[in-house]
Amino acid sequence: MAPGGDGVAAKLPAGRTEAGAGPPRFLRQFELIERIGAYDPSLDENLINRAYVYATAKHGDQTRHSGDPYFAHPIEVAGILTEYKLDTATIVAGLLHDTIEDTDATRDEIESRFGREIADLVEGVTKLSKLEIQSEENKQAQNLQKFILAMSRDVRVLLVKLADRLHNMRTLSHVPTPEKRRRTALETLEIYGPLARRIGMERMARELESLSFHEAFPEAEAAINARLEQLRAEKGANVAIIVQTILEVFEFAGMDARVFGREKLPYSIWRKLQRKSVEFADLADVYAFRVIVKNPDDCYRALGLIHQTWRCVPDQVEDHISNPKPNGYRSIHTAVIGPGNVRVEIQIRTEEMDQIAEFGVAAHWRYKNESYGFDEERAASVGLDAREVTRSLLELAEYGGDASDFLENAKLEMYQDHVFAFTPKGALIPLPQGATPLDFAYAVHSSIGDRCVGAKINGVERPLRTNLRNGDVVEIITGEKIAPLPGYEALTKTGRAKSAQRRLQRQAQREDFARIGRELVAHALHRYGHELADTVLKTAAERLGKHSEEELFVAVGDGALKANAVVLAAFPGLEEKVRKDESRRPMEREKAKLYVKGSHLTPGIGLHFAECCTPIPGDRIIGVHAPGQGVVVHTIDCEQLGALEGEGEWVDLAWTPTALTRTLAVTRIGVSVENKRGVLAELCGVIAENEGDIINLRMAKRTVDFFDMIFDIEVADARHLTNIIAALRTSKAVKDVERVKG
Repeated sequence: MAPGGDGVAAKLPAGRTEAGAGPPRFLRQFELIERIGAYDPSLDENLINRAYVYATAKHGDQTRHSGDPYFAHPIEVAGILTEYKLDTATIVAGLLHDTIEDTDATRDEIESRFGREIADLVEGVTKLSKLEIQSEENKQAQNLQKFILAMSRDVRVLLVKLADRLHNMRTLSHVPTPEKRRRTALETLEIYGPLARRIGMERMARELESLSFHEAFPEAEAAINARLEQLRAEKGANVAIIVQTILEVFEFAGMDARVFGREKLPYSIWRKLQRKSVEFADLADVYAFRVIVKNPDDCYRALGLIHQTWRCVPDQVEDHISNPKPNGYRSIHTAVIGPGNVRVEIQIRTEEMDQIAEFGVAAHWRYKNESYGFDEERAASVGLDAREVTRSLLELAEYGGDASDFLENAKLEMYQDHVFAFTPKGALIPLPQGATPLDFAYAVHSSIGDRCVGAKINGVERPLRTNLRNGDVVEIITGEKIAPLPGYEALTKTGRAKSAQRRLQRQAQREDFARIGRELVAHALHRYGHELADTVLKTAAERLGKHSEEELFVAVGDGALKANAVVLAAFPGLEEKVRKDESRRPMEREKAKLYVKGSHLTPGIGLHFAECCTPIPGDRIIGVHAPGQGVVVHTIDCEQLGALEGEGEWVDLAWTPTALTRTLAVTRIGVSVENKRGVLAELCGVIAENEGDIINLRMAKRTVDFFDMIFDIEVADARHLTNIIAALRTSKAVKDVERVKG
């Protein structure tokens, strides 16, 4: 017996009635033990009893929104886990899953009482609501990110969490705040339903989605139910006819089978309407039928008999027996035109396949070698690799970038239907519908995706934007250079590939900023009689709050830090000289009256710079009276002036001496240059040599041969800007350069 545990039965909880006095609201200890003992002969009753007592004691007088004692929730979670016939450690984790977060229990205490395995599971499931994250979306994303990392080590973490969410959804109506109910329902639809389906737990996914759809989209659910009612009246008799016909055909052929038909659930119909952008009347496959036969051979015989009975829909046969889905799902799918010209979907599988289709990864827990647990060998024999099911999600969690990117890409990964392609050596690669060779490359290995430059499909070189089809043999062409592909968003379907390409893009951008920053710092040092090669910048980096010289250069390159600030941090004695050079002060655009004058300006009238042409000192300017704005200052060649003809009085304006001699103005230029190494540093060097200060820069567009960049630079006046543009045009790498207004 573990320390601190006595194994005795818990006292009757407050609010509960004796047996026979009313319906129980949660499982008693003996009921829970009976459920587990029905499938696990190695059950440790003492462990279950101690966990049950510990959970009820720790949650004590806590209550739920329904008024029930809080410990009813973990007990019901444990009950849900028994429906999937999970092992004792998982059931105990279900009983204890909220103790660390919601009581004074600690991980160490749980480990000392129940062992390390259970403590690990409970810690993995523990919610992360105490994270201090500003945005609700970021909170959701980071919770999911850490959750996936935890479940990758042990899939039972996910199973307990799904049971936890299922019971919360069953009791969601007791939550008093409609906004919170809807937020929980949407999160379940977007994350937990797809996660359940990802590991093959179709039955749980259906219930999660149905409960959530009812809460989040009640009007849509009601509308679909009304249409289904109408459809039943019109074509419902066809369901019985199809079932009877299949049974008669099979009986004549001497084959035993179970056949049943059903309508698709409202949420499933709604998803298809959303995904295909069609109306309900255009939805052809509302009815689905399942044929359960004895063995895989009978599956193929059944397919032939069905196709001999009704006309099949072309390109709608999918063989997931020979090509199982990554979660172990196996079945044959077909679609036929049945009685009354009704299109129906039919799934053909064995009893074992049906169990796996409903229970997924949970279907592989069994008693073997005098113990009860996950049977990896049997799971592998039917095509399930438990690690592979969550591998791409794990890679996203580790390398997916910021929280919002991760959440978006994780949803992409979880929602997709599959196609199956092959490597030249015959390895099967499952991918989502619409996947491309670049997705295929990342599915094989991240290093292949990073170096992918082209692909051959079935021996023929094809564009990377090509959508793969079932059975395609794909050979990836790789190069030596690791770099993001231009336009990768259009070349990728999977969240894994998108995330990896974004990572490469961020890395390339950081390298660009580091090169730019290095050049800017070198030019600034040279201006004051020092050379970069002779300057130790480690101390300067520390003074400016940077951990390394590279981080310092990146900050200068992306405009977060000025090169002169680095000079001063490295050589404080140059402060007076640098200050003299920086005697001009940045123009405060909201104080237009300091910089603009006019003989016909009415005293007290407001004066504002136009955003359409962003005037800077030295530009020829004119003022236009605008209702409610006073006088708006435009450049004389502003494209908007034509539209303002006759709209208000025009006023001649000029720049004040302060603007012309004592200010610096931020302006913008667009540069199109050759896509080659070193060209960014060259541009920054030209700007620095002409005494322009880069405030910000960004990549506007990048192709194989050229890329467009936008520079925000500080200049003294329009003449200064003209000199910089002229200097840039002398570069052979520059295709075009122009001032960008607005």
